[in-house]
Amino acid sequence: MVLNDPLANTLSKIMNAEKVSKKEIVVKPYSKVILKILEIMNDHHYVGESTVVADGRGDHLIINLIGKVNNCGVVKPRHAVTKDNFEKFEKRYLPAKGFGILIVSTSKGMMTHDEAKEKNIGGRLIAYCY
Repeated sequence: MVLNDPLANTLSKIMNAEKVSKKEIVVKPYSKVILKILEIMNDHHYVGESTVVADGRGDHLIINLIGKVNNCGVVKPRHAVTKDNFEKFEKRYLPAKGFGILIVSTSKGMMTHDEAKEKNIGGRLIAYCY
């Protein structure tokens, strides 16, 4: 099986597991980007803790689910967003104003769109979650 987008696979695994009320999932392969996005989702109480397990055959990631994700996914193509332009994408990817997060890759690292607005910087849209 060829995986073209590990981040999209991880987020769809999270969605599928949430639909059937699973408590944890195993993700393989994973990357620093996936870990950072899961950390942001954990900070906003969408998923629980994620743990890296070294088994000697290509490590894997265990994600604890807490049943708070209604929908999440990647943004393709990865749109470039200026600091004044977030509202257009909030309307496109989130169901209501102030509900959910857009995850943005900026020159200052990964963050939510609200943090990027506060810091007055733009970036590229990576994912959304609500």
